[in-house]
Amino acid sequence: MCLVLAKTLAMGQGLAGLICGTAITSQYLATSFHVNTPMLQSFFNYALLCVTYTPMLLCRTGNGNILQILKRRWWKYLLLGLVDVEANYAVVKAYQYTTLTSIQLLDCFVVPVLMFLSWWFLKTRYRPVHYIAICICLLGVGAMVGADLLAGRDQGSTSNILLGDGLVLLSASLYAVSNVCQEYTVKNLSRVEFLGMVGLFGTIISTIQMVILERHEVATIQWSWQIGLLLSAYALCMYTLYSCMPIVVKLSSATSVNLSLLTADLFSLFCGIFLFQYNFSGLYLVSLVVVLIGFIAFNAVPTPADRSDPAASSSSSSSSSSSICEEGYDNPAAAHIDVTEREVAVSIIAEEEQQGGGGREEEEEERQGGGGREKEEERTKAKKRRASGPSQNLQRGNDDEDVGRSTKM
Repeated sequence: MCLVLAKTLAMGQGLAGLICGTAITSQYLATSFHVNTPMLQSFFNYALLCVTYTPMLLCRTGNGNILQILKRRWWKYLLLGLVDVEANYAVVKAYQYTTLTSIQLLDCFVVPVLMFLSWWFLKTRYRPVHYIAICICLLGVGAMVGADLLAGRDQGSTSNILLGDGLVLLSASLYAVSNVCQEYTVKNLSRVEFLGMVGLFGTIISTIQMVILERHEVATIQWSWQIGLLLSAYALCMYTLYSCMPIVVKLSSATSVNLSLLTADLFSLFCGIFLFQYNFSGLYLVSLVVVLIGFIAFNAVPTPADRSDPAASSSSSSSSSSSICEEGYDNPAAAHIDVTEREVAVSIIAEEEQQGGGGREEEEEERQGGGGREKEEERTKAKKRRASGPSQNLQRGNDDEDVGRSTKM
Protein backbone atom coordinates (compact mmCIF):
# COMPACT_ATOMS: atom_id res chain seq x y z
CA MET A 1 0.00 0.00 0.00
CA CYS A 2 2.77 2.46 0.91
CA LEU A 3 4.62 1.63 -2.31
CA VAL A 4 1.55 2.30 -4.45
CA LEU A 5 0.87 5.55 -2.56
CA ALA A 6 4.46 6.71 -3.04
CA LYS A 7 4.31 5.81 -6.73
CA THR A 8 1.02 7.69 -7.18
CA LEU A 9 2.40 10.72 -5.34
CA ALA A 10 5.60 10.79 -7.41
CA MET A 11 3.78 10.38 -10.73
CA GLY A 12 1.20 13.00 -9.77
CA GLN A 13 3.89 15.53 -8.92
CA GLY A 14 5.59 14.70 -12.21
CA LEU A 15 2.36 15.69 -13.99
CA ALA A 16 2.26 18.90 -11.94
CA GLY A 17 5.81 19.63 -13.09
CA LEU A 18 4.71 19.24 -16.73
CA ILE A 19 1.86 21.71 -16.17
CA CYS A 20 4.42 24.06 -14.64
CA GLY A 21 6.43 23.76 -17.87
CA THR A 22 3.41 24.71 -19.97
CA ALA A 23 2.72 27.72 -17.73
CA ILE A 24 6.30 29.02 -17.93
CA THR A 25 6.53 28.66 -21.72
CA SER A 26 3.13 30.32 -22.17
CA GLN A 27 4.18 33.22 -19.96
CA TYR A 28 7.41 33.71 -21.89
CA LEU A 29 5.47 33.69 -25.17
CA ALA A 30 2.96 36.24 -23.87
CA THR A 31 5.28 38.62 -22.02
CA SER A 32 8.47 38.52 -24.07
CA PHE A 33 7.18 37.87 -27.61
CA HIS A 34 3.50 38.95 -27.37
CA VAL A 35 2.25 35.62 -28.70
CA ASN A 36 -1.27 34.85 -27.42
CA THR A 37 -2.44 31.91 -29.53
CA PRO A 38 -3.86 29.18 -27.27
CA MET A 39 -5.44 27.32 -30.18
CA LEU A 40 -2.17 27.18 -32.09
CA GLN A 41 -0.42 25.78 -29.01
CA SER A 42 -3.17 23.20 -28.51
CA PHE A 43 -3.02 22.25 -32.19
CA PHE A 44 0.61 21.13 -31.85
CA ASN A 45 -0.28 18.94 -28.86
CA TYR A 46 -3.24 17.24 -30.55
CA ALA A 47 -1.27 16.79 -33.76
CA LEU A 48 1.48 14.95 -31.87
CA LEU A 49 -1.12 12.71 -30.20
CA CYS A 50 -2.75 12.00 -33.55
CA VAL A 51 0.54 11.15 -35.26
CA THR A 52 1.64 8.88 -32.39
CA TYR A 53 -1.44 6.98 -31.23
CA THR A 54 -3.95 7.03 -34.09
CA PRO A 55 -1.72 4.85 -36.36
CA MET A 56 -1.61 2.28 -33.55
CA LEU A 57 -5.38 1.92 -33.89
CA LEU A 58 -4.97 1.42 -37.64
CA CYS A 59 -2.70 -1.56 -37.00
CA ARG A 60 -5.15 -3.25 -34.65
CA THR A 61 -7.60 -5.96 -35.67
CA GLY A 62 -11.10 -6.75 -34.49
CA ASN A 63 -13.07 -4.35 -32.30
CA GLY A 64 -9.92 -2.37 -31.46
CA ASN A 65 -9.44 -1.24 -35.06
CA ILE A 66 -10.04 2.43 -35.76
CA LEU A 67 -12.77 1.67 -38.30
CA GLN A 68 -14.76 -0.35 -35.77
CA ILE A 69 -14.24 2.33 -33.11
CA LEU A 70 -15.45 5.09 -35.44
CA LYS A 71 -18.39 2.95 -36.53
CA ARG A 72 -19.57 2.42 -32.95
CA ARG A 73 -18.43 5.43 -30.94
CA TRP A 74 -17.39 8.24 -33.31
CA TRP A 75 -19.91 10.75 -31.96
CA LYS A 76 -18.82 10.12 -28.36
CA TYR A 77 -15.19 10.86 -29.15
CA LEU A 78 -16.25 13.89 -31.21
CA LEU A 79 -17.97 15.34 -28.13
CA LEU A 80 -15.03 14.37 -25.93
CA GLY A 81 -12.57 16.09 -28.26
CA LEU A 82 -14.76 19.21 -28.32
CA VAL A 83 -14.97 19.27 -24.52
CA ASP A 84 -11.21 18.86 -24.14
CA VAL A 85 -10.33 21.54 -26.67
CA GLU A 86 -12.74 24.09 -25.22
CA ALA A 87 -11.55 23.41 -21.67
CA ASN A 88 -8.00 24.33 -22.65
CA TYR A 89 -9.16 27.36 -24.62
CA ALA A 90 -11.48 28.77 -21.92
CA VAL A 91 -8.91 28.81 -19.12
CA VAL A 92 -6.28 30.55 -21.30
CA LYS A 93 -8.86 33.08 -22.50
CA ALA A 94 -9.85 33.85 -18.90
CA TYR A 95 -6.46 35.51 -18.25
CA GLN A 96 -7.54 38.36 -20.54
CA TYR A 97 -10.51 39.27 -18.34
CA THR A 98 -9.83 38.41 -14.68
CA THR A 99 -7.03 38.26 -12.13
CA LEU A 100 -4.62 35.46 -11.35
CA THR A 101 -6.06 35.11 -7.85
CA SER A 102 -9.56 34.48 -9.17
CA ILE A 103 -8.28 31.89 -11.62
CA GLN A 104 -6.33 30.01 -8.94
CA LEU A 105 -9.32 29.95 -6.60
CA LEU A 106 -12.05 29.13 -9.11
CA ASP A 107 -9.94 26.53 -10.90
CA CYS A 108 -10.36 24.32 -7.82
CA PHE A 109 -14.03 24.02 -8.81
CA VAL A 110 -12.95 21.05 -10.92
CA VAL A 111 -12.58 18.89 -7.77
CA PRO A 112 -16.22 18.99 -6.49
CA VAL A 113 -17.58 18.69 -10.04
CA LEU A 114 -15.33 15.72 -10.67
CA MET A 115 -16.41 14.05 -7.42
CA PHE A 116 -20.07 14.49 -8.33
CA LEU A 117 -19.59 13.09 -11.83
CA SER A 118 -17.58 10.15 -10.47
CA TRP A 119 -20.33 9.46 -7.94
CA TRP A 120 -23.05 9.70 -10.58
CA PHE A 121 -21.51 7.92 -13.57
CA LEU A 122 -18.65 5.79 -12.22
CA LYS A 123 -20.53 4.82 -9.02
CA THR A 124 -17.60 5.85 -6.84
CA ARG A 125 -18.52 6.13 -3.17
CA TYR A 126 -16.48 8.47 -1.00
CA ARG A 127 -15.94 8.15 2.73
CA PRO A 128 -15.76 10.99 5.28
CA VAL A 129 -11.96 10.90 5.23
CA HIS A 130 -11.98 11.73 1.52
CA TYR A 131 -14.06 14.87 2.07
CA ILE A 132 -11.76 15.91 4.92
CA ALA A 133 -8.72 15.36 2.69
CA ILE A 134 -10.21 17.49 -0.07
CA CYS A 135 -10.94 20.29 2.41
CA ILE A 136 -7.29 20.11 3.52
CA CYS A 137 -6.12 20.45 -0.10
CA LEU A 138 -8.38 23.44 -0.66
CA LEU A 139 -7.02 25.05 2.51
CA GLY A 140 -3.56 24.66 0.99
CA VAL A 141 -4.74 26.45 -2.16
CA GLY A 142 -6.18 29.20 0.04
CA ALA A 143 -2.78 29.62 1.70
CA MET A 144 -1.19 29.93 -1.73
CA VAL A 145 -3.65 32.63 -2.78
CA GLY A 146 -3.04 34.45 0.51
CA ALA A 147 0.68 34.35 -0.16
CA ASP A 148 0.07 35.85 -3.62
CA LEU A 149 -1.91 38.72 -2.11
CA LEU A 150 0.80 39.40 0.48
CA ALA A 151 3.47 39.31 -2.21
CA GLY A 152 1.52 41.68 -4.44
CA ARG A 153 0.97 39.16 -7.24
CA ASP A 154 -2.75 39.79 -7.69
CA GLN A 155 -2.01 40.65 -11.30
CA GLY A 156 -3.93 40.21 -14.48
CA SER A 157 -6.66 42.02 -16.32
CA THR A 158 -9.82 43.35 -14.69
CA SER A 159 -11.58 44.39 -17.89
CA ASN A 160 -14.47 41.97 -17.36
CA ILE A 161 -14.10 40.02 -14.14
CA LEU A 162 -17.54 38.40 -14.40
CA LEU A 163 -16.79 37.01 -17.86
CA GLY A 164 -13.33 35.84 -16.81
CA ASP A 165 -14.62 34.06 -13.71
CA GLY A 166 -17.35 32.43 -15.78
CA LEU A 167 -14.76 31.15 -18.25
CA VAL A 168 -12.75 29.64 -15.40
CA LEU A 169 -15.81 27.86 -14.00
CA LEU A 170 -16.72 26.64 -17.49
CA SER A 171 -13.19 25.37 -18.03
CA ALA A 172 -13.19 23.54 -14.67
CA SER A 173 -16.51 21.86 -15.49
CA LEU A 174 -15.31 20.79 -18.94
CA TYR A 175 -12.06 19.45 -17.48
CA ALA A 176 -14.10 17.40 -15.00
CA VAL A 177 -16.19 15.89 -17.81
CA SER A 178 -13.06 15.10 -19.83
CA ASN A 179 -11.31 13.49 -16.86
CA VAL A 180 -14.30 11.30 -15.98
CA CYS A 181 -14.51 10.11 -19.59
CA GLN A 182 -10.79 9.49 -19.52
CA GLU A 183 -11.01 7.39 -16.36
CA TYR A 184 -13.86 5.31 -17.76
CA THR A 185 -12.10 4.76 -21.09
CA VAL A 186 -8.67 3.78 -19.77
CA LYS A 187 -10.16 1.43 -17.15
CA ASN A 188 -12.70 -0.26 -19.43
CA LEU A 189 -11.29 0.09 -22.96
CA SER A 190 -7.69 1.17 -23.52
CA ARG A 191 -5.32 4.09 -23.08
CA VAL A 192 -4.27 4.01 -26.75
CA GLU A 193 -7.88 4.27 -27.90
CA PHE A 194 -8.50 7.30 -25.71
CA LEU A 195 -5.35 9.15 -26.80
CA GLY A 196 -5.75 8.20 -30.47
CA MET A 197 -9.35 9.39 -30.66
CA VAL A 198 -8.74 12.57 -28.66
CA GLY A 199 -5.72 13.32 -30.84
CA LEU A 200 -7.70 12.76 -34.03
CA PHE A 201 -10.78 14.83 -33.18
CA GLY A 202 -8.77 17.37 -31.16
CA THR A 203 -6.61 18.09 -34.20
CA ILE A 204 -9.65 18.60 -36.43
CA ILE A 205 -11.50 20.83 -33.94
CA SER A 206 -8.48 22.92 -32.96
CA THR A 207 -7.60 23.48 -36.63
CA ILE A 208 -11.09 24.73 -37.45
CA GLN A 209 -11.22 26.95 -34.36
CA MET A 210 -7.73 28.32 -34.99
CA VAL A 211 -8.65 29.30 -38.55
CA ILE A 212 -11.83 31.02 -37.36
CA LEU A 213 -10.56 32.79 -34.22
CA GLU A 214 -6.78 33.16 -34.47
CA ARG A 215 -5.89 33.51 -38.12
CA HIS A 216 -4.92 37.18 -37.69
CA GLU A 217 -2.83 36.53 -34.55
CA VAL A 218 -0.99 33.66 -36.23
CA ALA A 219 -0.33 35.75 -39.33
CA THR A 220 1.23 38.59 -37.31
CA ILE A 221 3.70 36.41 -35.36
CA GLN A 222 7.29 37.50 -35.88
CA TRP A 223 8.80 34.03 -36.11
CA SER A 224 12.22 33.38 -34.56
CA TRP A 225 14.10 30.44 -33.16
CA GLN A 226 13.13 31.51 -29.61
CA ILE A 227 9.41 31.39 -30.44
CA GLY A 228 9.86 28.05 -32.18
CA LEU A 229 11.73 26.66 -29.17
CA LEU A 230 9.08 27.86 -26.71
CA LEU A 231 6.24 26.46 -28.82
CA SER A 232 8.09 23.14 -29.11
CA ALA A 233 8.69 23.03 -25.35
CA TYR A 234 5.02 23.76 -24.68
CA ALA A 235 3.88 21.07 -27.12
CA LEU A 236 6.25 18.46 -25.68
CA CYS A 237 5.13 19.20 -22.11
CA MET A 238 1.47 18.91 -23.09
CA TYR A 239 2.10 15.77 -25.14
CA THR A 240 3.91 14.09 -22.24
CA LEU A 241 1.17 15.20 -19.85
CA TYR A 242 -1.58 13.72 -22.02
CA SER A 243 0.40 10.51 -22.59
CA CYS A 244 1.21 9.90 -18.92
CA MET A 245 -1.97 11.11 -17.26
CA PRO A 246 -4.07 8.03 -18.28
CA ILE A 247 -1.46 5.82 -16.60
CA VAL A 248 -1.81 7.69 -13.31
CA VAL A 249 -5.61 7.80 -13.63
CA LYS A 250 -5.73 4.03 -14.13
CA LEU A 251 -3.48 3.55 -11.12
CA SER A 252 -5.59 5.78 -8.84
CA SER A 253 -8.53 7.93 -10.04
CA ALA A 254 -9.25 11.19 -11.84
CA THR A 255 -10.10 12.92 -8.55
CA SER A 256 -6.80 11.86 -7.02
CA VAL A 257 -4.85 13.13 -10.03
CA ASN A 258 -6.54 16.53 -9.93
CA LEU A 259 -5.76 16.88 -6.23
CA SER A 260 -2.13 16.20 -7.06
CA LEU A 261 -2.21 18.82 -9.82
CA LEU A 262 -3.09 21.54 -7.28
CA THR A 263 0.64 21.86 -6.62
CA ALA A 264 1.32 22.89 -10.24
CA ASP A 265 0.71 26.58 -9.44
CA LEU A 266 3.16 26.31 -6.56
CA PHE A 267 5.84 24.86 -8.80
CA SER A 268 5.23 27.71 -11.24
CA LEU A 269 5.64 30.20 -8.39
CA PHE A 270 8.90 28.61 -7.28
CA CYS A 271 10.23 28.79 -10.82
CA GLY A 272 8.99 32.38 -11.12
CA ILE A 273 11.09 33.38 -8.13
CA PHE A 274 14.21 32.68 -10.21
CA LEU A 275 12.92 33.42 -13.71
CA PHE A 276 10.55 36.37 -13.20
CA GLN A 277 11.81 37.77 -9.85
CA TYR A 278 8.68 36.93 -7.87
CA ASN A 279 8.68 37.77 -4.17
CA PHE A 280 9.05 34.72 -1.93
CA SER A 281 6.66 34.01 0.94
CA GLY A 282 6.87 31.29 3.58
CA LEU A 283 3.18 30.57 2.99
CA TYR A 284 4.15 28.95 -0.32
CA LEU A 285 5.96 26.16 1.53
CA VAL A 286 3.09 25.85 4.01
CA SER A 287 0.65 25.57 1.10
CA LEU A 288 2.75 22.86 -0.58
CA VAL A 289 2.95 20.79 2.60
CA VAL A 290 -0.80 21.14 3.31
CA VAL A 291 -1.77 20.09 -0.23
CA LEU A 292 0.52 17.05 -0.09
CA ILE A 293 -0.91 16.04 3.31
CA GLY A 294 -4.43 16.23 1.90
CA PHE A 295 -3.41 14.23 -1.16
CA ILE A 296 -1.83 11.48 0.96
CA ALA A 297 -4.88 11.35 3.24
CA PHE A 298 -7.19 11.01 0.22
CA ASN A 299 -5.22 8.12 -1.29
CA ALA A 300 -4.59 6.35 2.03
CA VAL A 301 -8.20 5.07 2.06
CA PRO A 302 -9.60 3.38 -1.08
CA THR A 303 -12.82 4.61 -2.68
CA PRO A 304 -15.21 1.64 -2.95
CA ALA A 305 -17.74 1.31 -5.75
CA ASP A 306 -21.48 1.07 -5.19
CA ARG A 307 -22.29 -2.59 -4.57
CA SER A 308 -25.93 -2.12 -5.57
CA ASP A 309 -24.88 -1.22 -9.10
CA PRO A 310 -24.88 -4.26 -11.44
CA ALA A 311 -21.82 -3.07 -13.32
CA ALA A 312 -19.90 -2.56 -10.11
CA SER A 313 -20.98 -5.97 -8.85
CA SER A 314 -19.91 -7.67 -12.05
CA SER A 315 -16.57 -5.88 -12.05
CA SER A 316 -15.98 -6.77 -8.41
CA SER A 317 -16.88 -10.39 -9.05
CA SER A 318 -14.56 -10.51 -12.04
CA SER A 319 -11.77 -8.92 -10.02
CA SER A 320 -12.35 -11.37 -7.18
CA SER A 321 -12.30 -14.28 -9.61
CA SER A 322 -9.09 -13.01 -11.14
CA SER A 323 -7.56 -12.69 -7.69
CA ILE A 324 -8.62 -16.25 -6.94
CA CYS A 325 -6.95 -17.39 -10.14
CA GLU A 326 -3.80 -15.54 -9.20
CA GLU A 327 -3.82 -17.17 -5.77
CA GLY A 328 -4.24 -20.55 -7.41
CA TYR A 329 -1.21 -20.02 -9.61
CA ASP A 330 0.81 -18.74 -6.69
CA ASN A 331 -0.12 -21.75 -4.52
CA PRO A 332 0.19 -25.03 -6.49
CA ALA A 333 -0.77 -27.15 -3.47
CA ALA A 334 -4.07 -25.32 -3.09
CA ALA A 335 -4.75 -25.71 -6.81
CA HIS A 336 -3.98 -29.46 -6.57
CA ILE A 337 -6.40 -29.90 -3.66
CA ASP A 338 -9.12 -28.04 -5.55
CA VAL A 339 -8.66 -30.22 -8.65
CA THR A 340 -8.64 -33.42 -6.55
CA GLU A 341 -11.85 -32.48 -4.77
CA ARG A 342 -13.54 -31.73 -8.07
CA GLU A 343 -12.47 -35.09 -9.50
CA VAL A 344 -13.80 -36.88 -6.43
CA ALA A 345 -17.11 -35.02 -6.67
CA VAL A 346 -17.47 -35.96 -10.33
CA SER A 347 -16.67 -39.60 -9.60
CA ILE A 348 -19.25 -39.73 -6.78
CA ILE A 349 -21.93 -38.35 -9.11
CA ALA A 350 -21.00 -40.93 -11.73
CA GLU A 351 -21.13 -43.72 -9.14
CA GLU A 352 -24.58 -42.62 -8.00
CA GLU A 353 -25.85 -42.63 -11.56
CA GLN A 354 -24.42 -46.11 -12.09
CA GLN A 355 -25.96 -47.29 -8.83
CA GLY A 356 -29.31 -45.92 -9.94
CA GLY A 357 -29.00 -47.80 -13.20
CA GLY A 358 -28.01 -51.00 -11.33
CA GLY A 359 -31.06 -50.71 -9.09
CA ARG A 360 -33.33 -50.47 -12.10
CA GLU A 361 -31.67 -53.59 -13.58
CA GLU A 362 -32.26 -55.52 -10.33
CA GLU A 363 -35.92 -54.60 -10.33
CA GLU A 364 -36.26 -55.83 -13.89
CA GLU A 365 -34.50 -59.10 -13.04
CA GLU A 366 -36.72 -59.64 -10.01
CA ARG A 367 -39.77 -59.08 -12.15
CA GLN A 368 -38.43 -61.50 -14.70
CA GLY A 369 -37.50 -63.96 -11.95
CA GLY A 370 -34.28 -64.88 -13.71
CA GLY A 371 -31.64 -63.45 -11.29
CA GLY A 372 -30.36 -65.43 -8.29
CA ARG A 373 -29.22 -64.59 -4.82
CA GLU A 374 -25.59 -64.93 -5.84
CA LYS A 375 -25.77 -62.16 -8.43
CA GLU A 376 -27.55 -59.92 -6.00
CA GLU A 377 -24.83 -60.46 -3.39
CA GLU A 378 -22.11 -59.74 -5.96
CA ARG A 379 -23.78 -56.47 -6.93
CA THR A 380 -24.10 -55.51 -3.28
CA LYS A 381 -20.38 -56.08 -2.72
CA ALA A 382 -19.56 -54.11 -5.88
CA LYS A 383 -21.69 -51.22 -4.60
CA LYS A 384 -19.81 -51.19 -1.32
CA ARG A 385 -16.47 -51.18 -3.10
CA ARG A 386 -17.53 -48.31 -5.36
CA ALA A 387 -18.98 -46.33 -2.48
CA SER A 388 -15.84 -46.73 -0.41
CA GLY A 389 -13.51 -45.91 -3.34
CA PRO A 390 -13.90 -42.10 -3.45
CA SER A 391 -13.57 -41.67 0.29
CA GLN A 392 -10.38 -43.72 0.24
CA ASN A 393 -9.02 -41.63 -2.64
CA LEU A 394 -9.93 -38.46 -0.81
CA GLN A 395 -8.24 -39.70 2.34
CA ARG A 396 -5.20 -40.65 0.31
CA GLY A 397 -5.12 -37.15 -1.23
CA ASN A 398 -5.29 -35.61 2.24
CA ASP A 399 -2.42 -37.81 3.37
CA ASP A 400 -0.36 -36.71 0.37
CA GLU A 401 -1.15 -33.09 1.18
CA ASP A 402 -0.03 -33.55 4.78
CA VAL A 403 3.20 -35.10 3.60
CA GLY A 404 3.75 -32.24 1.14
CA ARG A 405 3.22 -29.65 3.83
CA SER A 406 5.54 -31.39 6.26
CA THR A 407 8.20 -31.58 3.53
CA LYS A 408 7.92 -27.82 2.88
CA MET A 409 8.23 -27.22 6.62
